[in-house]
Amino acid sequence: MSNDALSQEKQETSTTSNLIPVDVSTFDFPEILSVPNVTIEFCDRCRWLHRASWTQIELLLTFPSPALGSVTLIPLNSEETAGRFRVWLSIPSQPPSLLWDRKVEGGFPELRVLKQRLRDHLQPGKSLGHSDKKV
Repeated sequence: MSNDALSQEKQETSTTSNLIPVDVSTFDFPEILSVPNVTIEFCDRCRWLHRASWTQIELLLTFPSPALGSVTLIPLNSEETAGRFRVWLSIPSQPPSLLWDRKVEGGFPELRVLKQRLRDHLQPGKSLGHSDKKV
């Protein structure tokens, strides 16, 4: 057996031997609706996935759990949803709130403004540091 074959066999053995047996039937689906969450609807045909995911990351970094439980991305791909970029806030026991609509607001949200709107709903006294300063 060649050295490459021995090395590959050794690597495969060490990888499989390091696995810990787990009973997946004991896993529970996370209850994401028991905490506030944000939903971002975006036009996939417009190729806005990167903008939506960047917004998602910024919101999760600014409002870590438990303030914000999740940020869900919903790509849309139909004539009636063309050009859509909406940001919704869902708080348990309250109707969803529309934080941003690209067509209504005349463009994409500046993250500073979106974070302020979200903060006003979730943590009104929270300082956003440089995001609170007027531009």
